[in-house]
Amino acid sequence: MTNEKTQKNKDFKELLRENGLKVTSPRLRVLKEITHKEAAISQPDLEKIVGTDIDRVTLYRILSSFEEKGIVHKIFDLNGTATYAMCYSNCTENHHHDQHVHFICSICNNVYCLNEVSLPKITLPPHFALHSLAINAVGLCGNCQKET
Repeated sequence: MTNEKTQKNKDFKELLRENGLKVTSPRLRVLKEITHKEAAISQPDLEKIVGTDIDRVTLYRILSSFEEKGIVHKIFDLNGTATYAMCYSNCTENHHHDQHVHFICSICNNVYCLNEVSLPKITLPPHFALHSLAINAVGLCGNCQKET
């Protein structure tokens, strides 16, 4: 019987292989850190967590390749900083299906994917084609509401 940590590591390895990426310790570490967080995480925050284990350029390349392959999606916080969250399984290379509401806390600036919130149906005029949809809701997260 495998424990939860071993199972997640096995799933991460499988995810990398399915996307044609070599399984490396830095990639596995980044996946672990992204999935460990409740909110999306920025590259600067990831740099603080991984310290000197993964250099800045390697981390940037990992995040870029993950986004390109549809493993993570990028959301900008209120300061314009890119944050990253895991994609659903139906995201594919160069085609994200992360069409859900993103909630940004106006106090702590955390970005949350609200996958359970339905998006409104968008009716476009003739000759318009929708490629992606981004809806950001701004307010107070549960933690910041408790503190105010």
